[in-house]
Amino acid sequence: MTDRMLAQQHIRTNAARAAAAGALTAALLGLAPLAHAATPAPPAAPTAAGVSAAHEAAASSSTLGTLSRFFARDGAVAAAKAQPRIEGATVPVYTLSPEFVAGKEDAPVATLDFLASKAVSSDGQKASVWTARTGGDWKVVNIATGDDETRYAAEGAQKLAGGTVFREPQIDAWYVQRGDKVLPLDADAVRAVGAKGTTLDGYRARVHKAYGDKLPGSAYAKDGRAGGYGPGQEAAAEQQAAPAPQGGSGPLSTTASAAAAGGAAVVLGAGAVAARRRLRRR
Repeated sequence: MTDRMLAQQHIRTNAARAAAAGALTAALLGLAPLAHAATPAPPAAPTAAGVSAAHEAAASSSTLGTLSRFFARDGAVAAAKAQPRIEGATVPVYTLSPEFVAGKEDAPVATLDFLASKAVSSDGQKASVWTARTGGDWKVVNIATGDDETRYAAEGAQKLAGGTVFREPQIDAWYVQRGDKVLPLDADAVRAVGAKGTTLDGYRARVHKAYGDKLPGSAYAKDGRAGGYGPGQEAAAEQQAAPAPQGGSGPLSTTASAAAAGGAAVVLGAGAVAARRRLRRR
């Protein structure tokens, strides 16, 4: 056998050993190994009519009245002087897809969760108004402090035009994805994938390892630990306020829960919007 043939045999042997070691590691973790997958199509976008209806719901007089009291909740401004307004476009908000985490073929990295509009008060406070289709109509389901949703949508479009901006709720990380690129948009995402980002396959492998055994139907979910995996779910340490609604499509399926953190939220009447301050990871 020539030296070249010996070298090729050595390479094939090492490759087989590496593949076997990877399969063994996956088996020990209780996870199926992920094969390289073709780049999936982007998630379904909301219709123009839906975005328009959501914007109208966010800018309605009843929502503005709720925002006045929301901005006045800590005494920063009087409700009568808050003069809230909706500023800029209403944007879709996407959340990491359980099907993508599971490694399902052609699953997009994220799915549509709700639409968000930026609200601003007379003293400069900012809030995010979440709207979702419930009972056939677009309704406001939650108000959260800050403007993360619209701000990261704008930053993602600038960083990777035409990409999908989405959130990994378990670590409150924001990314933008297009084709094979996944780039970070905040510090949590940088810690997860590095400042230069990662490939789509690399990101899939990371979230599969982190959450693959916590998907709906898993022993983790059936045991009721942190509710399993679901859109809008916060880390256990952040569960001091009522989470965004759980279920098949997150906030798109039900009205937001009333917040429970004293002084951090206002609930305005039976069936009214639940307004809460977003808890931030320190």
